[in-house]
Amino acid sequence: MIYEQRTYRITPGKAPEFLKLYEAEGLHIITRYAKLAGCWVSDSGVLNAVTFIWAYEDYGHRSAQRAKLGADLEWQNFVPKILSYLVHQESIFLQPAAFSPLD
Repeated sequence: MIYEQRTYRITPGKAPEFLKLYEAEGLHIITRYAKLAGCWVSDSGVLNAVTFIWAYEDYGHRSAQRAKLGADLEWQNFVPKILSYLVHQESIFLQPAAFSPLD
């Protein structure tokens, strides 16, 4: 199992709107292709950030699922709605240590 930590820096003051839109119109699409392990909003450090953790079987699974997501017309129509909220995006891959409760 691998995890992808995707962090989005949001235009200051717009995180609540972004999250509402993402939950209402995007979440049901992306969860067809990836398992959501969690979503967090920063409260310290880098502010105006929203972090998602997505779970995949391995890198191959992630690549295949992201390709399917990218080809999904409903997702293609959704993405332009969130672009104006984004200031910066970052993606980090995490592999759990052998003793991690997440595997």
